[in-house]
Amino acid sequence: MDMGLGGKTALVTGGSRGIGKAVAEVLAEEGCHLHIAARAEADLQATAGAIRGRHNVNVEIHVSDLSNSNEVTALAEATSGIDILINNAGAIPPGNITDLDETAWRSAWELKLFGYINMMRAVYPQMEARQSGVIVNVIGSAAQNPTGRYIAGGGANAALDAMTQALGKDSAAHGVRVCGLHPSITKTDRQAERYLERAEKELGDKERWVEFLPSMPFGRPTEVREVADFVVFLASTRASYTSGIVYTITGGV
Repeated sequence: MDMGLGGKTALVTGGSRGIGKAVAEVLAEEGCHLHIAARAEADLQATAGAIRGRHNVNVEIHVSDLSNSNEVTALAEATSGIDILINNAGAIPPGNITDLDETAWRSAWELKLFGYINMMRAVYPQMEARQSGVIVNVIGSAAQNPTGRYIAGGGANAALDAMTQALGKDSAAHGVRVCGLHPSITKTDRQAERYLERAEKELGDKERWVEFLPSMPFGRPTEVREVADFVVFLASTRASYTSGIVYTITGGV
């Protein structure tokens, strides 16, 4: 299926690892030129090199800390004219209301919640002026299924869910689509680290991390490629009537 992405240009934040890396790879398969942004230059270089080696697309890297609003502005200026923005950067630590101090809450929300918001505030006006563009926010299922042990993540994700729907309902009048996706537990390095930390904290043994895995639909976590394929579909011309909605791919979790 032709996604209509050949020759377009996308910015993927958090594009060096996990879901972001997979999204970048699928976009490249579709002939989309790339900007990928993250904080670790070595990971960005490795991802960009692998994509260039397999696909005939341009890949530019941007070492950016998107918890810093000045770096968000600089990134938006450096990638001005992009057709697609994939917001994906940000990891919020687990913990209940007393586990996380104010510094931890603010640090996590500055990167994911305000990082997404500030990227949209910087990029959306460019798209609105051109009367074209797509923003896809990769958020997380805790928005709809919050738990006390991931309270900061659930709160940030719920806010991003509402922001995505609100902007996407208005943006269609200006030729711009804004939508989002809530992945469930996805097989990434970050998810594995989260379960390892919890097992060490609560059980005193990292090797017992599998005891915290819930019963999963289809008997397994979501693969990053499954999430990436959905993200790229939402960014494509095949989803040209889709805006102001956040999809959930949790298999019912």
